[in-house]
Parts: sequence; structure tokens; C-alpha cells
Amino acid sequence: MTPPDPAPPRLPPRWFIRTFWAGHRALVRASRGRLGLWQPKQTGRGWGAMRVTTTGRRSGRPRTVVIGYLRDGETLVSMAMNGWADPDPAWWLNLQADPLCEVDTGQGARPMRARAADGAERERLWERWRQVDQGLDAFAEQRSRPTAVVVFDPRPGPQA
Repeated sequence: MTPPDPAPPRLPPRWFIRTFWAGHRALVRASRGRLGLWQPKQTGRGWGAMRVTTTGRRSGRPRTVVIGYLRDGETLVSMAMNGWADPDPAWWLNLQADPLCEVDTGQGARPMRARAADGAERERLWERWRQVDQGLDAFAEQRSRPTAVVVFDPRPGPQA
């Protein structure tokens, strides 16, 4: 007899996820970035938190969000997961409309260009995230669409 498949990992309720991230953004804003942004652990087993400012695809106004990331050389890598909810997050939709953005990892803002990783690059970066989060695949399976792996490439511009 085959043992039953383990239950998928459980996410906190959606209201909790949204409240947590709203509080996190408020902390970053109130502290002017001194709190709430951090670098990934040097061991490669942890993620960091960065502030990303995009241009609203409908409003044309700056939109700021705090998201998790990994460092991959000079690039930064995140996932467009929206707390594992099904729709793509607004920040990713904004970046698809205009990939130019500003990123702050707690060491000052830098101009970046965002793009979706694909093919072998996506697989390699997904594996990096899998090393940080053992439940990554199970969470991703709860979405009806693939989760985009977003790469932030540095671009020339004034350093803040």
C-alpha cells in the first residue's frame, strides 16, 4: 500500500500576509530604509529584503514595494509570487510595462532593469531559491500559472 501524499504546506491566511507586508513597508518608510531592508546571508542559504520603485503602468506614478531577493553576481533575483496567491503581483505587471526601476537593498538606491529569466537561467535561479526555501515547489504548485523568476540587472545611471 502506498502512503498518502503529504499535504501541501499551508500558507497563513491571505489577510495575514497582506497585513504583514503592509507593516513591513510602513517600517521601511518610517525608518527611511534604516530598518526592514537587509542583505542575503553570505552562506547563500538566506534571502534579503529590498525596496523596488517601479512606474505604475496605468497611473505613471512611482510605486514602491518591499520584496525578497537573492544576489547572483551583480544581478538581484526575486520571484513574482504575490504571497503565493494566483494573480501576478502589481509590481511585476508594472515592470513588464516598463522594466526600468530603482532598487534599494539598504545600501542606497541603484537604477536597474528588470526582466524574466527563462530557460536554463530560470532553472538555475529556481534551484538557488529552492536551496533557501525547501517548500518552494509545493508553494508554487498552488498557483495556476508559473511563477516568474525576475532578474534585476544593473544599468548605468547616477548612484544615490
